[in-house]
Amino acid sequence: MSQSPIELKGITWSHTRGYVPMTATAQRFEELHPEVRISWNKRSLQAFADEPIDVLAQQYDLLVIDHPWAGFAAKTGVIVPLNSYLPKAFMEDQATNSVGRSHESYLYEGKQVALAIDAATPVASARMDLLEAEGMAFPQTWDELMILATRGKVAVPSIPQDTLMNFYMLCSTLGEDVCVNDNYVVSDDIGIQALQMLHALSKNLHKDCFNWNPFQVYEAMTQTNEFAYCPFAYGYSNYSKTNYVANPLKFGDTVALTNQQRLCTTLGGTGLAISANSKHKEIAAKYAQFVANANMQSSFFVEFGGQPGHRKAWTSTYANATTNDYFKDTLPTLDRAYLRPRYHGHMYFQDNSGAPIREYLMNGGDEKALLSRLNALYIASRAMTI
Repeated sequence: MSQSPIELKGITWSHTRGYVPMTATAQRFEELHPEVRISWNKRSLQAFADEPIDVLAQQYDLLVIDHPWAGFAAKTGVIVPLNSYLPKAFMEDQATNSVGRSHESYLYEGKQVALAIDAATPVASARMDLLEAEGMAFPQTWDELMILATRGKVAVPSIPQDTLMNFYMLCSTLGEDVCVNDNYVVSDDIGIQALQMLHALSKNLHKDCFNWNPFQVYEAMTQTNEFAYCPFAYGYSNYSKTNYVANPLKFGDTVALTNQQRLCTTLGGTGLAISANSKHKEIAAKYAQFVANANMQSSFFVEFGGQPGHRKAWTSTYANATTNDYFKDTLPTLDRAYLRPRYHGHMYFQDNSGAPIREYLMNGGDEKALLSRLNALYIASRAMTI
């Protein structure tokens, strides 16, 4: 009598980049381990950012998560520390071959709550044919960006989550990281300057941008001829592939401000985690190692639409040949990306701070009053305990 297979359930996010490589790796893992069955469900990108992982951990063995959940995961114990399940040499390889601070982003108080299987930060992208029609090259400065914006040729994802990340970006590039002081998000001088710069840019954006996430911007850029350039949106290598879109984008580094510093965008990406409730933690860890190893990340994972988190993939000939050099051309942006806060209560701040910034970008207002509102949310988030 045959034994029932080991069944693992996973939850990821609904895009080719988030879903297809997970189902492909699961299928291949099953072929190598016939006693295992792995099924993946998907949720929206917004739900990926918002849904509490403790709820998901009750339903799934495998979770693709966002790194700001690292503090919550480490404090509550809803996610297993992978450094207790995976070989030391493998974990050292992951750390050594991190893309920017991606691996570190899932390490909190000594617990590696996820493997960085996907790396991303906001990068620049362009329709080179439309830029040429405007008589411009790939923008290199904020002033060049603003010239294109005043012509109506720029798109920026400006839903609450992305406006908050862009605020972090400008504060960091102007010289001050956010949420470092216990009593305020950022100094008034830097905060006001960042808000005013974003507002000046936003006044030139199509109203639809305020309802678009990054891949909706990329769909608009590749399906219409309305937008020539996006200065910062979480990168999706899929849209650089000729077999994915009719009008592929060219991706590259972000513009420089007048202080000569290129934008220090806010690190994103996703990590593969294992629920503490899983009855099959060891085999789940074996699958996680299978997905995150250098060879898988550099070839099979990319082939099926993934955007790997292992550095060898970003420098591999195959990955770059299939994406018009997406990986090597945006790697400098990843390497200097800002690692946002991950303390236990930060998700409360992140969930509630984007909307007032978006409102300001759309309609203007008092920057100092907005910063005071953000400070109140921040102080409340710092006071949260388990």
